[in-house]
Amino acid sequence: MKTDYDSPRTTDVLGAGTVLDELALTPTQKADADEAEILESFDLPGADLSGEELTVRVLPKQSDEFTCMSCFLVQHYSRKAPGTGEYCRDCA
Repeated sequence: MKTDYDSPRTTDVLGAGTVLDELALTPTQKADADEAEILESFDLPGADLSGEELTVRVLPKQSDEFTCMSCFLVQHYSRKAPGTGEYCRDCA
């Protein structure tokens, strides 16, 4: 069956739908949980991270990369904007 989505709708809006009061809506268990219990599971900004150790391997700039003079990100030469000097396509 073909449907023309551009044609105006002719269905009866008032008689076709259900009333929100008729729906059997019950609160979920998550909605009934205590807010303090929910907030304890999140890591908030400014938390003490002095005991955490972060190890990241940093590579020097490669021969096929350049540093954008606007955003200072190291990017591949394929991202270099033509005719703008040392700017990436996003900043040009």
